[in-house]
Amino acid sequence: MIDFLDLKSINETCRDELVDACARVIDSGWYVTGNELSRFEAEFANYCGSKHCIGVANGLDALTLTLRAWKELGKLREGDEVIVPANTYIASILAITENKLTPVLVEPDEASFNLCPHKTAAAITPKTRAILPVHLYGRLADMPALIGLADRHNLLVLEDSAQAHGASTNGQKAGNWGHASGFSFYPGKNLGALGDAGAITTSDDELAQTLRALRNYGSHEKYKNIYQGVNSRLDEIQAAMLSVKLKYLDEHTARRRQIADLYLNGINNPAIGLPQPGSEGRHVWHLFVVRCKQRAALQKHLTGCGVQTLIHYPVPPHKQQAYTQWGTQSYPLTEQIHEEVLSLPMGPLMRPEDIAVVVDACNSYSVDG
Repeated sequence: MIDFLDLKSINETCRDELVDACARVIDSGWYVTGNELSRFEAEFANYCGSKHCIGVANGLDALTLTLRAWKELGKLREGDEVIVPANTYIASILAITENKLTPVLVEPDEASFNLCPHKTAAAITPKTRAILPVHLYGRLADMPALIGLADRHNLLVLEDSAQAHGASTNGQKAGNWGHASGFSFYPGKNLGALGDAGAITTSDDELAQTLRALRNYGSHEKYKNIYQGVNSRLDEIQAAMLSVKLKYLDEHTARRRQIADLYLNGINNPAIGLPQPGSEGRHVWHLFVVRCKQRAALQKHLTGCGVQTLIHYPVPPHKQQAYTQWGTQSYPLTEQIHEEVLSLPMGPLMRPEDIAVVVDACNSYSVDG
């Protein structure tokens, strides 16, 4: 079976460095908010082109705490509307509702799966205060258009960059477009820790200062609490390992792009819709997602050919039990996308023969069986 993603082998390529990083932390005797975190924050901010990076416990906290910080700074209030793509992972929505803000779901652009600027413009009301574009599957949303729209309406922009480490448009990377950006370093991400981890990037000094307090019980100084904060700190061991893996991110991204090109040029089955890389930017191919009206049959066929696939995501947020109040709402394109998408194996260590098997398996699929 060709694995969807072989994390064990990926980590094996830098195992000695990871072990040394862990040993360094263990021997230091300092395990929370120490030198390793400061080092990684500086490295990742520099990588993204932003002024600040604030390490947190996970990607959801990165989004949630940023919105919370804007509330503390008086830039958002309960009930304010935040525009977000309807076809995103539920974490993007959870961050909004956790802050008692109102998500406004917008259908995506069908070609990119990302937030459509025209539909976003149509969704703006007097209550709109922010836009939360999600760089789905590793391709940046149309940030020049969305930033222009936000500037005209004086809106905050929070990028959800959980799948887009290193993706760029016009040479400007994810994490350096909006007023802030949330990243996840979940193990399966292009830059993955060996556990949960996340970060926020921003060039706003005041926001960064507020976030550093909020992640640490609302405190800059021990036992002096400015806010009713939380405990959401990126720990020293995860920060140390992320510093190791960041060195290899561009190399792994280049290989993902090569694999995507082989898929795009090799798969020619008319029953399978291929993703569009886009001409405006640099896709990092966190996921290679195809569409098929007979998804279940295609997935069964690929499994029979020894190819593991996954579905990102089978149920859209507005159809989840957690948001039963939206059960009667209809987002036809989003619902169609969630019924048709299938993710093919994608990882920087895939062998040429594995890629050939995936391509041949896709091309041998027949609607008629």
